[in-house]
Amino acid sequence: MLINPNGFREYDARWVYKKDIDLEGITNLGKGLGTQVIKHTRKTNPRITVGHDYRSYSEEIKKALIDGLVSTGCNIEDIGLSLSPTVYFAQFNLNSDAIAMVTASHNENGWTGVKMGIKKGLTHAPEEMNELKDITLNKKFIEGKGTSKKIDNFKKIYSEDLIKKNKINRKIKAVVACGNGTAGVFAPEILRKIGCEVIELDCKLDWSFPRYNPNPEDHEMLKEITKAVKENNADIGFGFDGDGDRCGVIDDKGDEIYSDKIGLLIARDLSAKHKNSKFVVDVKSTGLYSKDKVLLDNKCETIYWKTGHSHIKRKVNSEKALAGFEKSGHFFFNQPLGYGYDDGINSAIQVCHLLNNQNKRISEILNELPKTYQSPTMSPYCRDEEKYKVVEDLVGQIEKQKGKTKIDNQLITEILTVNGVRFSLEDGSWGLIRASSNKPSLVVVVESPNSEKRKKAIFDFINNLLKKTGKIGEYDQKM
Repeated sequence: MLINPNGFREYDARWVYKKDIDLEGITNLGKGLGTQVIKHTRKTNPRITVGHDYRSYSEEIKKALIDGLVSTGCNIEDIGLSLSPTVYFAQFNLNSDAIAMVTASHNENGWTGVKMGIKKGLTHAPEEMNELKDITLNKKFIEGKGTSKKIDNFKKIYSEDLIKKNKINRKIKAVVACGNGTAGVFAPEILRKIGCEVIELDCKLDWSFPRYNPNPEDHEMLKEITKAVKENNADIGFGFDGDGDRCGVIDDKGDEIYSDKIGLLIARDLSAKHKNSKFVVDVKSTGLYSKDKVLLDNKCETIYWKTGHSHIKRKVNSEKALAGFEKSGHFFFNQPLGYGYDDGINSAIQVCHLLNNQNKRISEILNELPKTYQSPTMSPYCRDEEKYKVVEDLVGQIEKQKGKTKIDNQLITEILTVNGVRFSLEDGSWGLIRASSNKPSLVVVVESPNSEKRKKAIFDFINNLLKKTGKIGEYDQKM
């Protein structure tokens, strides 16, 4: 049996298939998850909804996972080819006790993984992942006799739930890019049926991802969407990741809008109708939320929280927030807009509502925000075994520099350590260093409301700190 312990991440599990895990390892993961669900639900035969994404090996991995789950006594309802939000929705629709989605999300071909959850609308937190790791690696399995059955055509049930309550009356021409991932069989149809004119881009399923990786933060994907928006004179471009829980946005001029700013535009629009609401955003997100005049006028509160879909989901749930936004493109909408989990198609739908309500071009709405100079999310390599210690040391170093160190003639004045370290300067410029939750890398983001020069100075400051550790490799991308 092969199962690399490092594959148990903060809130899901991911491995390179056959290199880090084999089918027997997957079956043991199923036994571990089944044991955990039985323990938490206190049911002998809990019902678990299972789905898989479109990768060449996902079905065989799902079968091995189901074998493990059934051996503990769990009754499996297999909804087949799915997006992660389809599986999340199924837990509400089918009233099942837990979910397991076989997906590596936006990770490159060759990766596999499982997203799982027990409480409706939530996925595993770090505590639950540590528990699952312990049960699985130490083979603390319950034995039982479960069942497995297929549920046909669940795609239709999920799609209709989104369509029926989201019709728009403005004809929006939208480029819909799916990077040949699973969203291709869901997103174009749903957006057409709510009233959009859809131009499909790489929506045909192809598990080799021949053009680019389905990742709305990937420059190759964004470049292709930009080209299609300009060629078709489209109102907007949407890019979906491999399992459809994230959405990236290109405006009518062909420019990328970072997801945290799209989130702010949506929050502004929602705040007029839903006064006194709470919004949760991750620590990678723009500093504009906290001082936004529209949100403050509508008595809305913004909470900055840990990056990661599972962390934000839980915070949105516990705070009873109306919505949550991550810079990576995970958006979370609570009732009446959604069920609290991240759904890239619902995120695109909410952008369509924004355009419908404002009756302006998306570039015009964006121009109403104060200008900031933002970096993309940058990920320098750092070994899984070392990344958390590296960040811990850097937190200590930066904390000592508060009120003492200047960057581009601006003092470090504020430090937030809820997730890595986010330090702010006098003018509101900031930089972030944190450990990636799903890859052997760190995450670096910088922003300045002042200038490109100051943004660059903050990055140089961070980069010098990282170089001095001697444990940092190449970046996936730089500014």
